[in-house]
Amino acid sequence: MLFAARSQNALHRLLDTLPVFAGDRRIRHRFTLVPGSDFSLDALTAIERAGARTLPWSQALTRRFDLVLAAGPKGDLHALHGPRVLLPHGAGFNKTLPDEGTADSASGLDPAHLLLPDGALLADLYAFAHPSQVSRLAAVSPAAAARATVVGDPVLDRFLDSASPDRRDHFRAALRTGARRLVVLVSTWGPESLLRRRPSLPADLAAVLPYDEYQLALVLHPNERVRLGTFDLEQYLEPARAAGLILPAAYEEWASVIVAADVLVSDHGSAALYGAALDRPLLAAYDGGEELLPGSPMATLLDSSPRLGTDVSATPAALAAALRSHRPGSMRAVADTAFAEQGNGLHRLREELYAVLGLEPPATPAVPRLLPTPPAAPSAPSAFAVSVHRDAQGRIHVTRHPAHLTPPSPAHHLAAEAGSANRRYVQSAALIHRRAGRPGTAQVGSATTLTADAWSDRTLTAHPGGRRTAAVIVSTTHCLLRTRGGPLLSARISPCPEQNDLVYADPAAVLSAVHAALITTEADAPPTTLTCTLGDRSFAVRLAPATQDEAALPV
Repeated sequence: MLFAARSQNALHRLLDTLPVFAGDRRIRHRFTLVPGSDFSLDALTAIERAGARTLPWSQALTRRFDLVLAAGPKGDLHALHGPRVLLPHGAGFNKTLPDEGTADSASGLDPAHLLLPDGALLADLYAFAHPSQVSRLAAVSPAAAARATVVGDPVLDRFLDSASPDRRDHFRAALRTGARRLVVLVSTWGPESLLRRRPSLPADLAAVLPYDEYQLALVLHPNERVRLGTFDLEQYLEPARAAGLILPAAYEEWASVIVAADVLVSDHGSAALYGAALDRPLLAAYDGGEELLPGSPMATLLDSSPRLGTDVSATPAALAAALRSHRPGSMRAVADTAFAEQGNGLHRLREELYAVLGLEPPATPAVPRLLPTPPAAPSAPSAFAVSVHRDAQGRIHVTRHPAHLTPPSPAHHLAAEAGSANRRYVQSAALIHRRAGRPGTAQVGSATTLTADAWSDRTLTAHPGGRRTAAVIVSTTHCLLRTRGGPLLSARISPCPEQNDLVYADPAAVLSAVHAALITTEADAPPTTLTCTLGDRSFAVRLAPATQDEAALPV
């Protein structure tokens, strides 16, 4: 059989059908690239890396296949020989592309692509995800609708099988999300996409979202990746990436990140419907245009969701409100208008495809492949602009923003990690810290290393002037620190109890609260306890003079 793909996105859709044929030695898989797309660059790279057989288009035209499977009707698919089956190229039919085909016709349901010039039908079978799609096809081509059937969406099945609480926790651990809320920007391609209309949004949000409360990711349509190119894309996103932005790969990884998400910010691209099927709340970020079809599932989803305004500084409040006001099941109800046969898609697709092949399906079930573990998120920024304020109960509220981006308000102090942060940040930092065990002091073959006492003293000596604190993070709950001229102190940080869990703070954030307390307290009377608040969580800290054993800990 032949998998015919015109773009990376179409290829990815086809790859998700492979479990249909798993274990069947009768099936020989061949792949070809359908010419004519501006986004075909590197479309078959993943297949070639996996060792699958590819056929040049010219050779594919000379052979007859028992089955030709494609995602989307565009290109010269009619020139291929064999029964043709068409899958949707995405989740539903939500967009019209004025420059491609018939005006106001849904991309993928356009009769200009579904019918050949002589009026013949392009495909022998149209395999859709929902009965409403068959009805929409019947409105433009009753003959094509007569060849349509509902099989569900194999991509959705992967989402559903991968969204158990334990697997979601596994994804969030891999992403280093912790107790933060993962905000996923979802951008389609083209002039009306989120990233085209608001190109600075990733860096703008990275600047205003408190780092200890939110984590940011960007799911980008493969076409837009091709348009920009890997190098230029990474250069353009570098400020946001340096602030911790996650940029998952175009195949599979993006889906794992949506499973891990707490909230989505999306334009009119259909990827957000998968998040809706998992009942993730959404902020609508589509500013109108000609592409979104009224009454489509994405139009309904955006209309039923709060909007992301143009004032980026209001985003933290908008996200908090969206999470707070989310009604369980409300997003899933919209997704149900786009996806039928949920959890049964591969089984239904196998029935239909093997009927076309004229073969009995394998006896073993077609099981969706679990989504892969996403790669680790970028390391935390090494320098932060830190805002501090003390409330009426005496709690010290700390808010950190990456220092290389413009923070939303003036900072109380700068905090930098020695050995990782740029020299200019370390020189200006009021709080300089390092994490014990990081490479850089002891060398292979050397019998010497600095102690926490010696390193903190040396660091303050090397950075004269100002009220500074030097600190060593020993563990998640233990730090050693001193201010200039002061004794070495031991700080013990308690986790925040939350329902049945314990939430641990980043000790570097808590150190900013300790630093703020120490520089406003008489040197001979440092506090013995304090409370650091990060977002809506509070962490108790106990301070005491460091013991000799603690002072001698190697760093």
